[in-house]
Amino acid sequence: MGEMWNSFTAWFDSTHLLQQITEVDYIGLFTNPWFLVPFALSIAYLIYKQSWKDLVIIVILIAIWWVSGTEYMETLIVDGELQIAKVLPVAFGGACVLGLIIYLFFGRSD
Repeated sequence: MGEMWNSFTAWFDSTHLLQQITEVDYIGLFTNPWFLVPFALSIAYLIYKQSWKDLVIIVILIAIWWVSGTEYMETLIVDGELQIAKVLPVAFGGACVLGLIIYLFFGRSD
């Protein structure tokens, strides 16, 4: 099992996926028609089908992606030490978002 895990992590590291996600040019992404047209069509389709739950989840994912790139997130770790006073609002916000997602999936019906 350990050898399989090591080969998986080696493969995952070789893809440089985390580096690609952190270095994405979001302005270039949202002005690229190869991304923007399918994204806009999928949003329009979800609005047409009135799938509000899926739209809210997409908005939450985009908001998390945006917040993760702010200066506030960059200052969570200073000189190798975690800043507890700055982590608590992030943890509270994450708990609220998780509660909202749980409510959307289990708390109400369409």
